[in-house]
Amino acid sequence: MTAATAPHPSLLGGVVRELRPKQWIKNVLVFAAPVAAGLFDNRATDLHALGAFGCFCAAASATYLLNDAMDIESDRRHPVKKNRPIAAGIVPVGLAYVLAAVLLAVAIGGSFLIRRDFGFTILAYLALTTVYSLWLKSMPILDIVAVAAGFVLRAIGGATATGLPISEWFFIVTSFGALFMVTGKRAGERAELGEDAATIRPALAAYTPHYLNYLKAVFSAGTVITYCLWAFASAQESTSGSVLFQISIVPFAIAILRYALLLEQGKGAEPENLVFSDRTLLVAGAIWATIYVCAVYAS
Repeated sequence: MTAATAPHPSLLGGVVRELRPKQWIKNVLVFAAPVAAGLFDNRATDLHALGAFGCFCAAASATYLLNDAMDIESDRRHPVKKNRPIAAGIVPVGLAYVLAAVLLAVAIGGSFLIRRDFGFTILAYLALTTVYSLWLKSMPILDIVAVAAGFVLRAIGGATATGLPISEWFFIVTSFGALFMVTGKRAGERAELGEDAATIRPALAAYTPHYLNYLKAVFSAGTVITYCLWAFASAQESTSGSVLFQISIVPFAIAILRYALLLEQGKGAEPENLVFSDRTLLVAGAIWATIYVCAVYAS
């Protein structure tokens, strides 16, 4: 098919792409707290967690629309982002703002219907993403912390939506893991953009390869160490004294080390794709999840 006869991208298809349903996989973090607490077999808990997942999907898609509408000029200079529907002119900027407003209303209204504390969590997430889009994404270190905080708020949202207390270890492990993933993302973006990195994303100019390697080492070590401490503490608190918590450390560490290797190969720019495209990482993650869930529900 020649360029002259190639079909023009549809508006509906462009809108769906702008909502980025592939990115919704990040929102499965809302199920982490109920699963870790051993309450995911409770119907009320399940419904609240599913509602929280939907609210985060709406909120995230709204922020994607707003961010792309505001960054239209810089995205047009990006080798990949220039193909996004708003930057490519498929989705009008005005329509993007209208859709974002509708999704924000759904996310905020739905979150307060689920539980008041969850509503405040969604508001905190939206405030964070707004400040990030306007200022923090251009500030070194703060841009990494802000994106990582978005992951942590998803995990916290699962707890506030279901009325569960937030475990200190759960919060610490999630925080270190999020910082490790986001640092890898920045390293991947810097490698991908090369000399154009500073003009497209100013914060990347401050990150040297050595410094990013240092951050990855700190955050990956923090993730593994705190998970080990959490696993041993969980085993001591379990009524059955299950050793499965300690055994889960092995596949968890393998998954972290494998992810670190993939980051070293410059593949971290899109972590949501990387996680589901590497077979070794998938197998290690599946084994870890199976062992951990068995440990939780056996105790």
